[in-house]
Amino acid sequence: MTISEKSAYLKGLMDGLNLNKDTAEGKMIASIVELLGDVTRKLTDVEDTTIAISDELDEIEEDLDAIEDFIMDDDDDEDYDDDDYGFDDEDEDEYDPDEGFDFGDEDSTIYEVECPCGNIIDFDEETLEKGSIVCDNCGETLEFSLDDPEDEEE
Repeated sequence: MTISEKSAYLKGLMDGLNLNKDTAEGKMIASIVELLGDVTRKLTDVEDTTIAISDELDEIEEDLDAIEDFIMDDDDDEDYDDDDYGFDDEDEDEYDPDEGFDFGDEDSTIYEVECPCGNIIDFDEETLEKGSIVCDNCGETLEFSLDDPEDEEE
């Protein structure tokens, strides 16, 4: 039984008792039943408002999630430009479609380095000659030297 139903039941009981509302006891019981009815209506209004606010908050949360997804998608696009992968505008000019595709020297050495974040990065001699590489996982720049450590000791 809901609060509204209980309040209506009590009002019905009071009416069924045929209380004399002119006596002190009758006035008091009638006032209590009336107060319970008012409290019940206010409580019902508060519950309805709470439900409406909750629904609105759910919609706002969904909208914020959509905005976050949109912003994160834009940031992802900005994070992946050609510079991150060793491409630049000069590379585009060097390609000649009449020559076919150059798969590179198949005997080239592939080097491997482990970033402090744990990511394993493979690179070739050209990257080694550049002296550094950026970790695609954490963004840290890893630098290398072509100098032999034994030559530096002498």
